Amino acid sequence: MPCAMEDFLFRFRSKSVSTQKKRCSQSPIKEQKRVTWKDGSGNQFRPRCSSTPTTDLTVRRDAFSRRQYGSVETLTLMDDDCKSHSAGRFRIESGDLEGSDEVSSPVASPVHLENPEFQTRWYFKYFLGKLHQNYVGIDTEKDPFILSVVVTDANNHNVPQYRAVLWRKNGAKRVCLPYNPQKPQTVKGILSHFELEKFEKGPKEIFDPDIQKDILVLEEQEGSINFKFGVVYAKENQVSDEEFYSNDDPSQSFNSFSDLLGDRIKLKGWEKFKGGLDVKSNATGTESIYTVYEGHEIMFHVSTLLPHSLENKQQVERKRHIGNDIVNILFYESSSPDPQAFPQFKPCMMRSRFTHIFAVVCYNTCDRSYKLNVFSEESVPLFGPPLPSPPVFHDADEFREFLLVKLINGEKAAVNNPLFAQKRERTLEMLIKNIHQGYMMETNKLYRRAFSDVIQDAHISRKEEARRSEYLRVGQTLKVKTILKGDAPTSLVTTGLLKREPWEPQSFCMDFPHPIICGDSWGDNKLILSTENGTFIVEEGLNHRSIFDKSVPVKQLDVVEAHNLLIFRCDKGKEGKIYVYRLNDFEGEVLDKVTRGKAECRENRIEKTKGCHLYALSRQGASHLRMVVAIQKRLLLFTWKHSVAWSTWCPTVDFEIVDGFNFVRELQAFDSPQLITLIDGVRDDNQICVGYKNQFDLINEKNGDTLQLYQVEANKILRKRKIEVNLVAALDIYEDEESELLLCYNHVSHFQKLSEETSHDFDFNWNSEPSDIVCAFPYVMAFTADSIEIRLIINGNLVHAMSQPGLSLITSKCDIYFCTLAGPGGSPKEKSTEQRYTPPSSPSAKTLRPPQYIYKIPLSCLAGQMTTTDKSPMNPTPPHQSTLLAPVAQNGDRSPSNKRRSPLLRTKCIHPSGEKTASDRHDSSGSDSGISILRPGNNSSPPDSPYQQTICTLDFSHQETDLV
Repeated sequence: MPCAMEDFLFRFRSKSVSTQKKRCSQSPIKEQKRVTWKDGSGNQFRPRCSSTPTTDLTVRRDAFSRRQYGSVETLTLMDDDCKSHSAGRFRIESGDLEGSDEVSSPVASPVHLENPEFQTRWYFKYFLGKLHQNYVGIDTEKDPFILSVVVTDANNHNVPQYRAVLWRKNGAKRVCLPYNPQKPQTVKGILSHFELEKFEKGPKEIFDPDIQKDILVLEEQEGSINFKFGVVYAKENQVSDEEFYSNDDPSQSFNSFSDLLGDRIKLKGWEKFKGGLDVKSNATGTESIYTVYEGHEIMFHVSTLLPHSLENKQQVERKRHIGNDIVNILFYESSSPDPQAFPQFKPCMMRSRFTHIFAVVCYNTCDRSYKLNVFSEESVPLFGPPLPSPPVFHDADEFREFLLVKLINGEKAAVNNPLFAQKRERTLEMLIKNIHQGYMMETNKLYRRAFSDVIQDAHISRKEEARRSEYLRVGQTLKVKTILKGDAPTSLVTTGLLKREPWEPQSFCMDFPHPIICGDSWGDNKLILSTENGTFIVEEGLNHRSIFDKSVPVKQLDVVEAHNLLIFRCDKGKEGKIYVYRLNDFEGEVLDKVTRGKAECRENRIEKTKGCHLYALSRQGASHLRMVVAIQKRLLLFTWKHSVAWSTWCPTVDFEIVDGFNFVRELQAFDSPQLITLIDGVRDDNQICVGYKNQFDLINEKNGDTLQLYQVEANKILRKRKIEVNLVAALDIYEDEESELLLCYNHVSHFQKLSEETSHDFDFNWNSEPSDIVCAFPYVMAFTADSIEIRLIINGNLVHAMSQPGLSLITSKCDIYFCTLAGPGGSPKEKSTEQRYTPPSSPSAKTLRPPQYIYKIPLSCLAGQMTTTDKSPMNPTPPHQSTLLAPVAQNGDRSPSNKRRSPLLRTKCIHPSGEKTASDRHDSSGSDSGISILRPGNNSSPPDSPYQQTICTLDFSHQETDLV
């Protein structure tokens, strides 16, 4: 049978090739240009194939596994009577990925600080030292709350927006809202976005400037900016903390490890972060290990440097510090040549109710490598970075980088477990009640504003202006004191060494003249873009060319390279239809110059789809192409008659392109769909996820059975204002090959299992309401009108947010393409200054629209395959230039005495003058903190950055400052 099939394919292909040759001889087009590539041996190969590294990576982009973050196990302990007892449940991370095809490596693992303070501490960054409003009220449960609101354009390309923070006893919530000066927000409207609609007492604005200090204390309850970690020297065959603490003769390997972590400092007279150690009388030892990592000061409580007592077997002085650290490092030394050898450590050996995370480091003296295992209590949420497999580091600096990030993220995660969360909730409740009682007294009526007043006042009196000036003075003074004290949320701009982040955009097209409606990628260097003026093909490095004129209003399009298809929807009133073309129809020297109109498209439309308003395709990588077309409440299911394998082996077979889609059946939805996602099932048991109004339904493709998957409860205020829930996306993701949906609406992303009624125990909120969501493991990215927010899909933690005005996602099928109004020609402030002196234009003159700047984020970079030689194709960085965003210190990640750096995709900071440009500590915070103390001189300029070249030019001549 296989031989017969091969013979059939051979004869079929031979006949199709001869038919194609005959057609070419009769066609006026002499020869179509065929694109080929050559490998290192000079062999040619075709670009279109069934499986390539790029397509394989694209198929796996939505697949992830929590097994990379360890498994929870119940540990046992043997007592003196040889009876086993439970020693607690811990998540053990050992880098063991048996049964998984994904094997990580130290460089490929994403090494990021999660929830970085310079991105999450909004009150310090955006509010403090600036004019803003603070409100105090009581909810229906008679619990007080505090609302802070500011209109700001900080770090947002001069695009004003509302930022609001709501403090309640269970923590802070943040939201970013668009600003419209013609329709300003009210306090009631802003609170509705926090699902707070009823009040015992309406919120009143507090004018007293001293409330800023109290709110800053509230924000500091989210966790410490600086950290203290315990470091314990352990020996083989030791089984208790008493034995660990009694070790007073550290080996050379342990001393080298301590020096790797940081610098040895004298405690007496130490003026920086103390970590609870005595700096006056040497009561806690004479020396310690200290470092700075990305602005975070870290003090290590090293067991061999703390006081040792010959009489006290428990070594209480050492245990008092290390036992009260949330994170401990256990250092072992091994001389075994067996790479699998690892000490038999169990967390129960360290008797501490406070320590939740143990990082066990084993140094192998044979190959001078470090091996790492991590034990976390079951209640600690997942945190990254995941351990590589195997978890062995041969580069000491690389290991230091990984370990510090793992420890910092671990402590941040541990403070969210029930033990610490309850304590933090009690503290927040007490602080908020004190603020309410102190500022809402009946005798304080002059310091309160009515609930219905808007945030921004059009006209202010002299008395109000004087009050605001005093308010700003108090806030700016408080900000400066916080910075000088070393407790300010840090800024990556002033920490010395910067990583080349995987989401760094690369320029693609810097002068596209038309606003983009939709688009998709074609190959590695082409886009097909729909605009109001027609549809164009944009190829990197070449001028764009038109393929459809504006009589073909394309509202949705997809490029299906596996089947050589271009599918798009034209929508003009109720005349929406689906059109299908071959990609070959747009290639060739003659076809490159052909622009098609409405009349030329009639033969390529699918008549059964008349009146459609939406369609969706099956995910890339599926064996068969499926399409669902929505016509009001009707869902039409089509399938492409050929599989991917057939399309690959028989690309030249001639048939009518419209006849390639077979109509299967018609299904019915309860309402007109707003979004559709096709889900591949097992044994062709495929599903359709349909979103409309405020719910998501699951429809079976075979029988049409409908299951209500998830319903969004719209609050009373939104219903009264007739505002529907904004359904953003339904992404099909796969955890350990089990199908799962990420349902996104408003500011919320919700995980929904398809095989279970319950989903994961966490949903995460976006700071701004997204218009598009992209999943590229380990990240999930939200695209809003003016920002890109990047979080980890495993726990929802924020890793980065970048602002881009006029932002719009084009496609994320393979690489991520987006357009923005931010170009490399200068900052928006410079442009606004130039336009200020431009004479008014003639009424008959046409309004010139700003060009669209198109960038791409390679999927290979997000997946951890970025290399240090990966440059922007449009803006390669010369070897002698430093890739920094601003002039910073050379040794920000270490204290001044040691300049060791990690080789993990980092570039050394070099000031043009060759001198230090900032302090080694983060006392001088950058623009992210709102205080601009660091300024380049008149004759100096910051080193160029590839990110700066592709996004916008940093302008120091208009640098803002909060200092009056």
